[in-house]
Amino acid sequence: MGSNLGDSRRLLRDALDPSERPAYEAMAAAAHRLSRGEGRSGITSHGGGEGRVALIDRVDAFRKELEAVRAAGRTVGFVPTMGYLHEGHASLIRRAAAECDVVAVSVFVNPLQFAPTEDLAAYPRDLERDVALAEASGAHLVLSPSTEEMYPEPMATTVSVATVSEGLEGAQRPTHFAGVATVVAKLLALAGPCRAYFGEKDFQQLAVIRRLVRDLSFPVDVVGCATVREPDGLAMSSRNIYLTGDERVAATVLYRALTDGVRLVEAGERDPAVVRDHMHAVIESEPRAELDYAEVVRAGDLSLPDTLSGELRLLVAARFGRARLIDNRGVTI
Repeated sequence: MGSNLGDSRRLLRDALDPSERPAYEAMAAAAHRLSRGEGRSGITSHGGGEGRVALIDRVDAFRKELEAVRAAGRTVGFVPTMGYLHEGHASLIRRAAAECDVVAVSVFVNPLQFAPTEDLAAYPRDLERDVALAEASGAHLVLSPSTEEMYPEPMATTVSVATVSEGLEGAQRPTHFAGVATVVAKLLALAGPCRAYFGEKDFQQLAVIRRLVRDLSFPVDVVGCATVREPDGLAMSSRNIYLTGDERVAATVLYRALTDGVRLVEAGERDPAVVRDHMHAVIESEPRAELDYAEVVRAGDLSLPDTLSGELRLLVAARFGRARLIDNRGVTI
């Protein structure tokens, strides 16, 4: 079998124009490495058959794999995550697989974006499950480095994105977006030229990343993907696991508040305070919800409008027991 495959490759190579042969050889070598996951430091293979995914725990190995993919003339889709993957992540991976030749997923719980009082130690983790879901959704590579691999020494360089990061989540979690921007900048530097896929559920994070990529001229196309919801409207989130049964039912109030807000705008309401106050009232009517904020902003820069017009985003955040959940919806008038 191996001899026949080698003969076939040689015949294909020999049939090409001599100028095309180097690209073919690079592509064949990259495909061989991606499928086998053997003999490379920091890389192991998971799964079976031709679809098995390469699990990488070294950042240099990850960079080299994607460089080889691009050298072979293939496009890269990249899906950065903090793991504990769910259908929302799967939808990002599937879209990347539909639009790109090779899909890489990162699984890394980034300590830089957690304040001392937040849930870093308790954040859910299940790498085997993550790798299986990533593979089933179309991923070829999964980068899962240790904290020491990502940050071998204390970071002397951090990235902050002014203005767009300062309200909403930035006001509630002052160090959060600097941690997000720093790790995303590092991951994009490792991934290289690519299409990077992020969910719209974390809409402010998406806005921060878009501005970061634009300001720092990363060779990356940032793709925002629609929020994936449960049948009752609750946005899928890794933190939903923290909800008790009663809290899970109560948490649907976020989607109801957003839906009411959108209806008000579509019905002709142009005063942002009226829409904001209505969303406040809906969320505060739920005894298990502890409201953090409910706001209407301009979608482009997250600024507060005096009068509602153009492309808008309604955003809410609240606590339900251990879980702090965020959600948003867009509306254009």
